[in-house]
Amino acid sequence: MWNPGFPYLEHHMAVLHGYHRRFCVASHRYRGTPERPGLVLGLDRGGSCRGMAFRVAAEHAAATLDCLWEREMINRTYRPRLLPVHLGCGRRVTEACTFVVDREHSQYCPCLDEAEMVERIACCAGERGPNIEYLTNTVEHLEQLGIHDARLAALLRAVKRRVA
Repeated sequence: MWNPGFPYLEHHMAVLHGYHRRFCVASHRYRGTPERPGLVLGLDRGGSCRGMAFRVAAEHAAATLDCLWEREMINRTYRPRLLPVHLGCGRRVTEACTFVVDREHSQYCPCLDEAEMVERIACCAGERGPNIEYLTNTVEHLEQLGIHDARLAALLRAVKRRVA
């Protein structure tokens, strides 16, 4: 959300109902290794998720979709979906391209308890750096956008206690 990686015309706060942000995808590359998989976020069923929706110029739509596809579909751990999102105060609804976790994928981790999540995030690192850095950046940037995710904030506190 804070670094989309593509040009856009405008962005709006948005709410996606029916999915929530969750550390449920094993990362064998970016935030971990095959031997020590880290965890990254996925949109998993249930609840709702506050985030950002971007409007892209028609002439950039194909290139933007290619960019998103290359980034999000590298291991096919997500399924692309056009889903309704509520913009701003919720009065306007539009469809948005989203990537929800593929619950059949081998990297999907549905049953991790908090202790295991804390251990992985505290101890794993991959090509893009330590897993704790990913969690910290996510919480900080969500807060900058005015989005307080209590579960992620509590997880970050637990990970910081683990590494202290």
